[in-house]
Amino acid sequence: MRYESILEAIGNTPIVRLNKLTKHLKCRVYAKLEFTNPGGSVKDRVGKYMALGAEQRGDIAPGGTIIECTSGNTGMGLALFACAHDYKTVFTVNDKQSREKINMLKAMGAEVIVCPTAVAPDDPRHYVQVARKLSREIPNSYLCNQYDNPDNAAAHYEMTGPEIWNDTGGKITHFVCGMGTCGTITGTGKYLKEKNPKVRVIGVDPEGSLFYDYFHQRKIVESHVYKVEGIGEDFFPKVLNWDYVDDVTRVTDKESFIMARKLARAEGIFAGGSSGAAVCAALRAAQHLAADDLMVVFLPDGGRQYLGKVYNDDWMRENQFIEAEIRISVFDILKRKKIKALEYAMPSETAMAAMTKMRKIDSSQLPVFEEGGVVGTVYEDDMINAVLAGKDLGAFIVREIMHEPLPVVGREARLEEITSFIPDKYPALLVDLGNGRYDIITKFDLVTTVGAFAEGRT
Repeated sequence: MRYESILEAIGNTPIVRLNKLTKHLKCRVYAKLEFTNPGGSVKDRVGKYMALGAEQRGDIAPGGTIIECTSGNTGMGLALFACAHDYKTVFTVNDKQSREKINMLKAMGAEVIVCPTAVAPDDPRHYVQVARKLSREIPNSYLCNQYDNPDNAAAHYEMTGPEIWNDTGGKITHFVCGMGTCGTITGTGKYLKEKNPKVRVIGVDPEGSLFYDYFHQRKIVESHVYKVEGIGEDFFPKVLNWDYVDDVTRVTDKESFIMARKLARAEGIFAGGSSGAAVCAALRAAQHLAADDLMVVFLPDGGRQYLGKVYNDDWMRENQFIEAEIRISVFDILKRKKIKALEYAMPSETAMAAMTKMRKIDSSQLPVFEEGGVVGTVYEDDMINAVLAGKDLGAFIVREIMHEPLPVVGREARLEEITSFIPDKYPALLVDLGNGRYDIITKFDLVTTVGAFAEGRT
């Protein structure tokens, strides 16, 4: 295919049948691969339609600035348009978005402002509110606001829906997609139901979002933070039209990420975490479908943007989405320690006294306690540097050289939590035993216990 502009390459993404993951099912399940768009996601469609609409209406003049609150993908879609039409771009994202997404936006010349995730929708720090503020302050700017912009749903009504209908020969019976801005489910759902009212449209919502509870109980629950990107919300976008939604399925972060990894290894489809959520929901819904049913599941973006998260084993273990090969708890490590009593320093004692305690237990650090609480840490390196500088360790106190406290975990903490601190970030960590009692785990203690487990000496 030959195009005169990168914008012409947007759309007409393939649908590919899932074979291995669906071998236990009677119906056919096809995945629509939106990561084959030039910007790598479904949001190329939305970015093009919103920016083009603004330009045609005169909402933005040449040389102006396009502003948007985005999880990253819409920003990329808008950046493509901006590059082709000579606009500047400023995007607000929340702090859970992958570093890869943020770097991609910057590579396209965008200014990116990172905002906190764990704030209320009306908080001035929320990424939507920050984008609105910027649009008021920057001359000749246009806030696309995909959550309320009808061009969002129009992109799917005019492009995505017809593509799916034509590529299935009008035989589609079920459509499954994530719910975020809700442009995909509203626009595509509207088109498909106009062609065949019997087509069932199923939304996918991450645990922690609002859509699932509202659909099933008409109840607005308090949202909470979740890890999967690009779907779910803590408010209801104006783009959403419930008339085109037949069901909503809830999927956890763990289910989403595990399924994304399965999708890559079983089907060769390298997709993002929200795609894993969609496939997970699709396989559930397909369990009772007949052989003549045909389901299309919508995969919004690819896996390259999540190499540091979903496809990173360390990140998955740290967040307890996959199990460590060796199951070890803090309690297991404490049982093997040779030194049972916790040695500690006090802020008012001399550095020499602290050094003597370190030598006694052959340790390179001591926690510092005051009035029963942890207030800091003193390290052997600081003592050595002081001596080399000609200082008398008996002439100054621990408070003058102590650092921040070591991390504290509970006695039931697992290996994944321990290794998120030791050895890369801290040489040791404290264990809260309850009732004001503490113990300490060092790198040596960790290595000794892991070695024993690896050798089969439990």
